[in-house]
Amino acid sequence: MSELIIWTLDWVPEGPRGFVRDLRLRWACEEAGLAYSVRTIRFDGRETNHLLRQPFGQVPFLDDGEVKLFESGACLLHLARKSEKLMPQDASDEAATQQWVIAALNSIEMVTVPWWFLEISGQKDNTLGQWVDSRLAQLEAVLAERDWLVADRFTVADLLMADVLRVGKLRAHGDRPATEAYIKRVTARPAFQKAHADQIKHFANADKERPQSRQ
Repeated sequence: MSELIIWTLDWVPEGPRGFVRDLRLRWACEEAGLAYSVRTIRFDGRETNHLLRQPFGQVPFLDDGEVKLFESGACLLHLARKSEKLMPQDASDEAATQQWVIAALNSIEMVTVPWWFLEISGQKDNTLGQWVDSRLAQLEAVLAERDWLVADRFTVADLLMADVLRVGKLRAHGDRPATEAYIKRVTARPAFQKAHADQIKHFANADKERPQSRQ
């Protein structure tokens, strides 16, 4: 079996720690029991220093032997196909899992990320509020009827959806008890706890090697 290599940044400021999206790939590997290593590209110059691997200058990206992927959703689907713990083998459940992975990215994150950026920028009239409220209310109705998105159990769809939803400002926006219970249930999993702690430790260790003037 080829070595799985997850690529991330060598350092980030404290704010995004615990939310840099290599965590999604770490988490998937931990859930599936897949061995992996983490390698880095420099934070300084990140917009242009790895465009041959990620044309938009982002992280993460993934190596699996000759397979080279970017975009966390694509990487997650690739990893999920390696383990029934992440992707059901039943054809119908597999299709539903892929459906909810895409929904997390296209129907939820596509709305919540721009809303979040406007919120933290201090814009008083965030015109995306109604759109966010509508999408989150629709998802709340789904989660009020089930514990997991697919097949009555955890899948990679839950991993991604919970990661999209767990942003603090988003959780504090409105009252969605089923969604909040879902986030707590998914992020209580040992694999998430380990992946999260490992990412925090990775960036904290980098502080020791980075000049104070550049932190």
